[in-house]
Amino acid sequence: MSTKESNVSKGLLIGFLTGSVVGAAIALLYAPKSGKELRQDIKGKADELLDEAEKYLDVAKEKASTIYNDGKKKSESLIADAKEKADVLIKDAEKVFSEAKEKAGQAISTGKETVATESDKIKNAFKAGVSAYKDAKNS
Repeated sequence: MSTKESNVSKGLLIGFLTGSVVGAAIALLYAPKSGKELRQDIKGKADELLDEAEKYLDVAKEKASTIYNDGKKKSESLIADAKEKADVLIKDAEKVFSEAKEKAGQAISTGKETVATESDKIKNAFKAGVSAYKDAKNS
């Protein structure tokens, strides 16, 4: 039941109870009865209305309890789903981080090898240049 329907039902019930009380009071006050009979009638009507109000409160408590329990179950379900999704996201993030770390390590080692190879080439070229200069100078 939606909140709008609940509010309408609540309003109708309160209106019915209020109308019953007012109507009963007016009927009792204008009825040609003795004071003792009138007081007994008022007491009887008051007891009836009190019983109806207690029934209404019992129904309202039951509905409130049901709504509370449903809400609690739904919130627990949402929390469990959120935890599962968070765990999956964390695992995925750890996997991505691990792969990135591995690739970075490979890139660094490849870079070191390339630098070492190029460094050796430059040294050899420099040595060859120095040798060629010395040979040219000696000749």
